[in-house]
Amino acid sequence: MRIIFTGGGTGGHIYPIMAIIERLKERNLATNDEILFVGTKNGLEAKIVPAAGVNFKTIEMRGFSRKHIISNFATISLFLKATKKAQKIINDFKPDIVMGTGGYVSGALVYEAAKLKIPTLIHESNSVVGVANKFLGHYVNKICYTFDDAAKQFSEKKKLVKTGNPRSQQVLNLSSTKIDLQSKWGLNPQIPTVLVFGGSRGALAINRIMLKSLTRLETKPYQVIWVTGTYYYQKIAEKLTNVNYGESIKILPYVKDMPALLPKMICVVSRSGATSIAEFTALGVPAILIPSPNVTNNHQMKNALDLEKAGAATVIAESELNINNFISSIDHIVLDRKYYTEMSKASKKLGVSDASDEVIRVMQDLAK
Repeated sequence: MRIIFTGGGTGGHIYPIMAIIERLKERNLATNDEILFVGTKNGLEAKIVPAAGVNFKTIEMRGFSRKHIISNFATISLFLKATKKAQKIINDFKPDIVMGTGGYVSGALVYEAAKLKIPTLIHESNSVVGVANKFLGHYVNKICYTFDDAAKQFSEKKKLVKTGNPRSQQVLNLSSTKIDLQSKWGLNPQIPTVLVFGGSRGALAINRIMLKSLTRLETKPYQVIWVTGTYYYQKIAEKLTNVNYGESIKILPYVKDMPALLPKMICVVSRSGATSIAEFTALGVPAILIPSPNVTNNHQMKNALDLEKAGAATVIAESELNINNFISSIDHIVLDRKYYTEMSKASKKLGVSDASDEVIRVMQDLAK
């Protein structure tokens, strides 16, 4: 099966594709030569995809501006050029199927594939459907999704297939190798451990509340792994040079192998991007979510509220975050065993253990 994948800009568009590619290879359904990822040269995908050894091509594309309307004429011109390049890529590669996950680059490529009568599908990993996927929903053969609220935003109901986020299945496979907390960081494996992180670069609001909360957290009957993000780590380390926060709090810039760490955690404090949610729901880890307010259509808040509604998370808006609600939310999960168990079960229900295989099944059906 020859497949073109396209999506870009954020991890939520890229990691589901990488999970599917990995699973296709595991099942011997596609070789590396039969897979192509098309993105932009400036997006996150330009670093992640080639580094994984996946064939990668770029198309120049950008989004429409809501503030500078006149600049959108140039964007339309760029889109038309992008569709011409997309057509050439498609004709050269001759795919059996084309799949997009969002981002403006996917809009050009999937649209052109649909016009050429090549089987197409999209995957939406967030609760709020992105502009590109809303546009493509009218043209593709199938629409895969993770959150029920996303399904309500598509008018083409017969095309919908609930698959979950492919990253969930990938995390379950990767989590079999667990990190030894004691040998790696000197933490006690018998004490409940809380993970606080804001992504690879970190989240300023989460780091600020952690700085304010250190003296209270060090007295708790649990330990904390605080992942500051590489961008903030040095400044935080300098601020804490002469601060004694005890041995129960471990401060790190980054954790490379998150799936191996998560099974050891009693709860997670994080943003609510689609990839993070897929990771901890796959393993049934209760969450305290502090959505980023700086995202398109406030989709992280919507993601978070969906989890809270299901009983899998507690949501604290960044504007309402303070030491009291931050620490009390952690205490509630860690110290109330019944509450923890209920949240863990609810989280596990949301994680789809065969999400990659479900998307692949849809692809195979279309390719026939």
